[in-house]
Amino acid sequence: MSSPDVLTANELMRLHMPNKRTELVRGRLIVREPAGLRHGAIAAELTARLRNFVTERSLGIVVAAETGFKIFSDPDTVRAPDVGFIGADRVPRPLPRGYATVAPDLAVEVLSPDDRAGEVLDKVGDWLRAGCRLLWVLDPERRIARVYRADGTESLLSVDGSLDGEDVVRGFACRVAEIL
Repeated sequence: MSSPDVLTANELMRLHMPNKRTELVRGRLIVREPAGLRHGAIAAELTARLRNFVTERSLGIVVAAETGFKIFSDPDTVRAPDVGFIGADRVPRPLPRGYATVAPDLAVEVLSPDDRAGEVLDKVGDWLRAGCRLLWVLDPERRIARVYRADGTESLLSVDGSLDGEDVVRGFACRVAEIL
């Protein structure tokens, strides 16, 4: 085992913390309570829509909430988006039993009432530095979505706007109002 203050991705995989959500950020264990019902319903709805679109077109795979991705090493960082998409050309084969060591092409984060702005921005930065090409942050309280791109651009969408898969999930679009 590593030093008491720093965990590895392998150690995180062996931890058993029932009824908790965990991530590893630069070797530090982050433990949170389970997400609320609204959070889960939003993540499930978007997962279903995205999965149906991706599957019908054989574009890759969509993963559900709490799927871990080891995006940095020494110290390890394992992040878990609420929804993730990996394009067909980047899907690890065979699928690993543990964490994927690639970032998703698209990551989606659904904010919870206890999320802190700084922590959310840290997560956005981690995803983008790890190679995520498109990131959607959905804010149910404000009924908005923020879109972050690998090229550094970002957009703010109102409830009347539309999430667009851009060049990452070409052709996918979903009105923010239909999700939030």
